[in-house]
Amino acid sequence: MSRRVAVVLMNLGGPDSPEAVQPFLFNLFSDPAIMEVPGPLRWILARLISRRRAPFARENYARIGGASPLLANTEAQATALQTALAEVGEVKVFIAMRYWHPLTEATVRDVVAFRPDEVVLLPLYPQFSGTTSGSSLRRWSAAAQKAGLSVTTRILCCYPTQAGFVAAAAALIERGLEEAIARGQPRLLLSAHGLPKRTVARGDPYEIHVVQSAGAIMQALRQRDPRWHGLEHVVCYQSRVGPLEWLGPYTGAEIERAAADKRAVVVFPIAFVSEHSETLVELDIDYRHLAEAAGAPAYIRVPAVGTQPAFVEGLASMVRNALQQPAVTASDSGLRLCPAAFGRCAMGATNA
Repeated sequence: MSRRVAVVLMNLGGPDSPEAVQPFLFNLFSDPAIMEVPGPLRWILARLISRRRAPFARENYARIGGASPLLANTEAQATALQTALAEVGEVKVFIAMRYWHPLTEATVRDVVAFRPDEVVLLPLYPQFSGTTSGSSLRRWSAAAQKAGLSVTTRILCCYPTQAGFVAAAAALIERGLEEAIARGQPRLLLSAHGLPKRTVARGDPYEIHVVQSAGAIMQALRQRDPRWHGLEHVVCYQSRVGPLEWLGPYTGAEIERAAADKRAVVVFPIAFVSEHSETLVELDIDYRHLAEAAGAPAYIRVPAVGTQPAFVEGLASMVRNALQQPAVTASDSGLRLCPAAFGRCAMGATNA
């Protein structure tokens, strides 16, 4: 008899109208994974920060049509993944967003109504952080318990070097390099969303996962074409906010450095699998202006992997493999990918 499988794609979410910007920001900053302060103070700070940042954020979203395209992009990924999993059985792919609709609680109710035999949770963050995948998974656990959803559940916590993700990234980057090389010696910037250094110091494995992704992508590029063996590349971080010291080097500073060295700049969003404000505004508009003002010979922004066939097949492969394994929290390989010192690894001490 065919089994019913619910696959849940998890992502950040984004405001779907100018009016949604402030409540979206409030949901973001009231998350204890984002603001590690006691509950009542966190709620007050989230109210203040969301009010203060909303006008600036609305201006940014106005530059890309007034709303985030993240849900539409995630829906396209869900449709492609469901098609790729057709042979598994009766599979339905759901979407659970952390800070805007469809919110986790609503998705849990939809999954309960589907009456699955098994659930696979798949955050759309290749590199694990407690602030992204960890927060989404904790919210799901609480909502599922409250709704009485107690079926077998498997969690794919991270996949920084998954073959499909790496292949899709390398193919897209190569196109960008081909475009740039005609205008000067390229330098590849692998840009990830930033994270406060203190979060990493407390045991979050995000930075090491980003480095692992970079290493795998560079290896794939070198295998694709000998020209990329000596390719200059830098892992850098964008989207820094607030007074804390964040992971570096910063993407903006690396763009300016590449321009000073007369290098054509090729930027790939290594930690984003969908287009949204950080790619469409920060990378496409703000950093392009920065590169042009600094005199870079070229500025090429490589698209996120989106619905590239290799990436979708990579997701499908992870789901198929997970369904053959016990109900555990694991990376795509089933092994722990970060040293035991990283205490906030989703796998805990497993396979350390």
